[in-house]
Amino acid sequence: MSTDATLASPSDAVADPAAPQPNREIRDWRASAWVIPPLLVVLAIAVYPLVRVLTDSTTGTGQSTWGAVLTSEVFTDALVTTAQIAVCSTVGCLILGSFVAVVLAFVPFPGATLVARLIDTILALPSFLITLAFTFLYGTAGAVNALLAETVGARPLNFLATPAGVIAAEITFFTPFVVRPLLASFATISGDQLNVAASLGASPWRVLRSVILPEALPALMAGGSLVLLLTLNEFGIVLFTGAKDVITLPMLIYTRGIVTFDVTGAAVIATVQVTLSLLLYGAYRMAFHRLHTRRQGH
Repeated sequence: MSTDATLASPSDAVADPAAPQPNREIRDWRASAWVIPPLLVVLAIAVYPLVRVLTDSTTGTGQSTWGAVLTSEVFTDALVTTAQIAVCSTVGCLILGSFVAVVLAFVPFPGATLVARLIDTILALPSFLITLAFTFLYGTAGAVNALLAETVGARPLNFLATPAGVIAAEITFFTPFVVRPLLASFATISGDQLNVAASLGASPWRVLRSVILPEALPALMAGGSLVLLLTLNEFGIVLFTGAKDVITLPMLIYTRGIVTFDVTGAAVIATVQVTLSLLLYGAYRMAFHRLHTRRQGH
């Protein structure tokens, strides 16, 4: 056999970099084309409504202008009420959610799997169902008041139409949004870390404070930030509790736009609501980035 047939020149094995590659441009164009459909969907369902709200908010006159709306007492009261309810509900969800997640993850008991499944079920329910359940239980004609009326002759519970009732309903509904991320984070903690800490004489509270919670801090931040954004924009719970004196920004938008047909005034308040949500989301991303960078540095 000839050596020319069996040996190939090294230059033949190397492709010519200057050779034309027509298929590469086609592949790049096709890959870029897949971005167009989701981009159009985002523009249609998110960007366009926001632009319309912003433009409608600049066409007002009299009591519907930016200055008149933002300086009105009803807007100020609604803003303060919204912030108070959102912060209190978030703190309550963080405390209750952390306790439930720690118990489910590290304190095994019969029925823990069923409880975890029930928490997942709550995530799939609409918020007004929780409010209806609260009404049937703790309303003036609810089961608890009926039981108290038979035993002590009075119906003392009447808190659903107050900010406390709204906060209690929101904590009940939004706590699973804290529990789920924490359970996922706890599942990644090595059992060796807990065993080593326990063998060194650390108490369960110290193990929780020094080992478990620091590892779960990103999940805690994610769940708390999500709950804060959701409670800031919650409408169904406030509406179905029948709390007429609890006016939040979403309720004020509903009143201005649907009840009094002041679309421009509602657009001004909606723009403020969207701005607050975006600012909170930006603050969360910055805090999460700093935490991630600090953890990598260590």
